[in-house]
Amino acid sequence: MNTDDLQQAKKTIREFHAAFDAAPASDLAQVLADHTTPDYSWRGMHPFYEQDGADAVVTAFWAPLRNSFTSLQRREDIFLAGRNFIDDGNTTWVVSMGNMMGLFDNGWLGIPATRKMAFLRYAEFHRVEDGKVAESALFCDVLSIMQQAGCYPLPPATAADIIQPGPRTHDGVMLEAQPPEEGEKTLTLVNEMIADLSELNKSGENHCPPEVLQKTWHDDMIWYGPTGIGATYTIPRYQEQHQHPFRTHLKDKVFNGHVTRVAEGNYLGFFGWANLTNTPTGGFLGMPGNDTRADMRVVDIYRRDGDKLAENWVFIDLLHWLSMQGLDVLQRLRHED
Repeated sequence: MNTDDLQQAKKTIREFHAAFDAAPASDLAQVLADHTTPDYSWRGMHPFYEQDGADAVVTAFWAPLRNSFTSLQRREDIFLAGRNFIDDGNTTWVVSMGNMMGLFDNGWLGIPATRKMAFLRYAEFHRVEDGKVAESALFCDVLSIMQQAGCYPLPPATAADIIQPGPRTHDGVMLEAQPPEEGEKTLTLVNEMIADLSELNKSGENHCPPEVLQKTWHDDMIWYGPTGIGATYTIPRYQEQHQHPFRTHLKDKVFNGHVTRVAEGNYLGFFGWANLTNTPTGGFLGMPGNDTRADMRVVDIYRRDGDKLAENWVFIDLLHWLSMQGLDVLQRLRHED
């Protein structure tokens, strides 16, 4: 792995973010086009989905977001680059995660404005090719904005719905090159954890023994889940407040793989499209049991501390998962208006 190449990819994204975040609304499409390849493709959560080209991306996502959240600023907690483990290192990806903060001055997706500060959790993955962005995926927590606006549409979460912090160690924004061997340690550990969970899925065991998690996680691990599930702390509470409900109320879970999985230093990020397919047995997010197979598009970002994982930030496109079962939460909100 050539750290100079990774540093150049980071530079590409820093320059892109600086120009794009500072651009007036009228220039967004041109600035995005200047920093992307002619065949640029973009993935977004429900209701944005796949878009091709700068104009389509700005029209679908960025222009409405900028109109709704004035004085928008990117508050970044994690920034890393790496070669993609999934394609044997043939592509380079840069990951940015944090919050976009603004004044929620105009309605967004049918969600009523509050005229107060709002925090939109995001995780962004960019594939860099010859100094340009060739492909992006942007996950953001739309449900968190509904919650902040007082129109949360789901049953109470099993864990804590909070404005989630960045890393406890405050070292997630890695502008400088990291020792390659540290990234390899992080990748190896996460791969081991994924293998353990895959075996658990195959076994059909819903109540995972804590010893399985203790192989790769610190006892005081922190799991920051999406709004709708929430954040939880320590292995026992993680199992009580997320893992056991998730495993009990969803069946026939199949892991579909990842688009990218990259590590640098003590951090790693991946996403899938879709990572996981499952069938509700009833109770998860208030949905009844049914025979509909539904996809979960997921981001996981990890922090390793020594020889085990310490923190995990998770994004799940729950609105897409619900829509595949016939519940379009945003459409229902608009109809209520």
